[in-house]
Amino acid sequence: MRTSSRSSGGRTSRAARAALLAPGLVAIGVSFLVPLAWLARMSLNRTVGSAELQSAVSPQSYVDVLTDEFVWKIAWQTLQLGVLVTVLAIAVSYPIALFLARTRSRLRGLLMALAIAPLLTSSVVRTFGWLTLLSDDGVVNSVLSGLGVTSEPLTLTNNRTGVVIALVEIMMPYAIIAMIAGFGRVSKDLEDAAGSLGAGRLRCFLRITFPLSLPGVLTGALMVFVLTISAFVTPRLMGGGRVFVIATEIFDQATTTLDWPRASALSILLLFLFGVFLVLYQRLFRLVEGR
Repeated sequence: MRTSSRSSGGRTSRAARAALLAPGLVAIGVSFLVPLAWLARMSLNRTVGSAELQSAVSPQSYVDVLTDEFVWKIAWQTLQLGVLVTVLAIAVSYPIALFLARTRSRLRGLLMALAIAPLLTSSVVRTFGWLTLLSDDGVVNSVLSGLGVTSEPLTLTNNRTGVVIALVEIMMPYAIIAMIAGFGRVSKDLEDAAGSLGAGRLRCFLRITFPLSLPGVLTGALMVFVLTISAFVTPRLMGGGRVFVIATEIFDQATTTLDWPRASALSILLLFLFGVFLVLYQRLFRLVEGR
C-alpha cells in the first residue's frame, strides 16, 4: 500500500514539474527553435539569376561561404574585435564589479543602479552619443586641442578604434552584472587571514582574490564576447561602413544583395561559432572549479 502511494506521489510530482516546465519550453520552441529551423532550411535553398530564390536542398551556400576569402577575412576581424573588446571591457569592469560585490556602503544599491543604468538606453542611442563625442569637432578632440595635446583632430570615428571604444562602454554593464553574480566565493576573511600571515596586498590579490573570482570573470568574458561578435549597430554606425564583421555581412547579404540563403548560412555559421566558444568556456570553467 505504501509502495503504491509513493509511486502515485512520484508520478504526481513529475506531472507537476512537467506542467511547470511546459510554458517555458513552448516559449523557447516558438521564439527560438522554430525560427532557427526556418533559418537552417533557408540556408539550403539557392539564389539564381538576379536575386531569384530557388527552393532546393543544396549545400551550395555553405560551400560558397567557406570558400570565400572575404568571409574568412571578416570572420577573423570579428574574432579579433571580440577578443579585444572582451579583454578591455573585463579589465575596466573588474575593479568596479569587485568593489560593488564587497562594499557594505548604504549607497551600494544606488551605485549598482548607476553601474547598470546604461542598459536603460538603447545601444543605438549610446552609439550616436559616441559619434558625437569622438567626431573631429566633438568633445574629445575639442578638449585635446584646447589643452594643446594635439594640433589636429584625431580620427576616432569611421574606423576600428571608434568601434572598440563604443563597444567597450556598451558591454561594461553586462560584464559588471555577470562578474558580480560570480564573485560569491571571494571572501574578505581569506584576505585578512593572508594579511595576518604577512602577505602583502598584491600577493593577496594574485594568490587569493583573483583566482577565486575567475569563475565570474569567465562568465563575464563569455557574455561580452558573444554580444560583441554578434553586434551590428555599433560596428555599422561607428565604422561608417569601413569596419566589416559577420553581422554586417549578414545584413548586407539579406537586404542589399538579397541572397537570403547565403545570409542564412552565415547566420548558422555564426551560431556554430557561439557553440564552439560555449564549449571552450565550459571546459575552462570546469578547470577553474576543479583547481
